[in-house]
Amino acid sequence: MKKLQFSMKSFLAILTGAAFLTFAACQSGGQKGDDADKKDSKKDQEISILYPNWAEGIAFTHLAQAALQDKGYTVKVTPLEPGPIYASLAKSDADIMMDAWLPHTHSDYWEKFGDKLEKIGESFSGGTTGLVVPQYVDVNSIAELNDNVDVFDGEIIGIGSGAGIHRNTEKAIEEYGLDFKQITSSGPAMMASLKRSYDKKEPVIITGWKPHFMWADYDLKYLEDPKEVFPADVCAIVTRPNFVKERPVVGKFFKNFNMEEMKLYNLMNAIEKADDPLTAAKAWYNDHKTLVESWMPDEMK
Repeated sequence: MKKLQFSMKSFLAILTGAAFLTFAACQSGGQKGDDADKKDSKKDQEISILYPNWAEGIAFTHLAQAALQDKGYTVKVTPLEPGPIYASLAKSDADIMMDAWLPHTHSDYWEKFGDKLEKIGESFSGGTTGLVVPQYVDVNSIAELNDNVDVFDGEIIGIGSGAGIHRNTEKAIEEYGLDFKQITSSGPAMMASLKRSYDKKEPVIITGWKPHFMWADYDLKYLEDPKEVFPADVCAIVTRPNFVKERPVVGKFFKNFNMEEMKLYNLMNAIEKADDPLTAAKAWYNDHKTLVESWMPDEMK
């Protein structure tokens, strides 16, 4: 009886111990699994990038998309006008924009939405805007334009009315008392006008900016701006509230993302000549992987 009692106790002790170890192992394995699931879910969770339909915005956005997709992230990119972009980010309907012209050109948008957004980096640090003409044009300053109204048919070829440069051009017309009107179009339409005039060596004025592949493709110059209507900016990376806090790994990538002028023109040219911007961005990424991966934290590589 004692022997049987001892055996039963031993059996129960062993059974209890085994159950405890099994429970502990399940707990440990479950925690590791949860961590792994959480990490995987971060990659599975879609990253939403909004971008204005400008050459540099297209380039920044699709390069980021190509790089992140290569590392297993799901990325959705959507072109919009600047106003809806800022509003969407402020409402957390999207995650990020890589082409916010700050602190000046988009100051109106920032004043309205900036307290709900976070500026985390600069995709390009030397942004400039102004009125641009080909080098062969014998005009060098905005102040000279009224003496040459007929030369340019009194027109400045601009882009969409939602762009900060459109607003600043209207301001320049007023500040300088110009007998010119700004023709509202789009980035591609403006560039088509430039190409037509440039090919014929005809005078033309456009609302230009850096970075833009036009500076690599054409011999151009800014008109001097003695009243300083057109400011210098950066192409800032801005996010919805708490994006970096919630997505720290991918947040580090965007914080580090920054392009040099000539490399950016090279990328923009590749995209401009391609049928699909993402295909061109993927090819450029594969050719410049060392550079792009230098922006990535170790957890992403």
